Amino acid sequence: MGPTSPDFDQIPEICRRELEEWDQQIKRLGETLMGILCKGLGLETDRLKEMTCLEGRFLDQMGGLQVKHGEDWVEVKPLAGALVINIGDILQMISNDEYKSEEHRVVANSFREPRVSSAVFFNPSKREDIYGPVLELISLEKQALYKQFTLSVGVYEGISLKRFRWKASPIDHFKLW
Repeated sequence: MGPTSPDFDQIPEICRRELEEWDQQIKRLGETLMGILCKGLGLETDRLKEMTCLEGRFLDQMGGLQVKHGEDWVEVKPLAGALVINIGDILQMISNDEYKSEEHRVVANSFREPRVSSAVFFNPSKREDIYGPVLELISLEKQALYKQFTLSVGVYEGISLKRFRWKASPIDHFKLW
């Protein structure tokens, strides 16, 4: 869903209204979160509105989400009513490393109980636009760490596959040094 809505006529009528409402709520959540993150960077709250690049995850109490800390995988303890927000690689690059993306995974639970998790990705919709470190975050003291890039088909997506094939971060491909 969002930032570009699907063709709701293609969604079965039995759940269309609910998905349209969900889509609107998720878009508002993404915009709110990006506004908060912009404020944390000292930017106007709508500065990155078109560049929403987060992953939100609603988890049940079964757990299974882990983040990589150094060489170790650390369990993220479920908290009732909480929303887990992962900073993505694109946000790390446009924030010029002010925000860091972290490798994460979901592992099977040992209890063999059903788990409910809903992941929502907030990605920029304009694939032809040029992205890179936000100009307001670059100075003589902190120069740009990443080159500019587009999200055209095959470019970022192909580089992202390196994480899975060769255990390399796609961010390394865009570093200037």
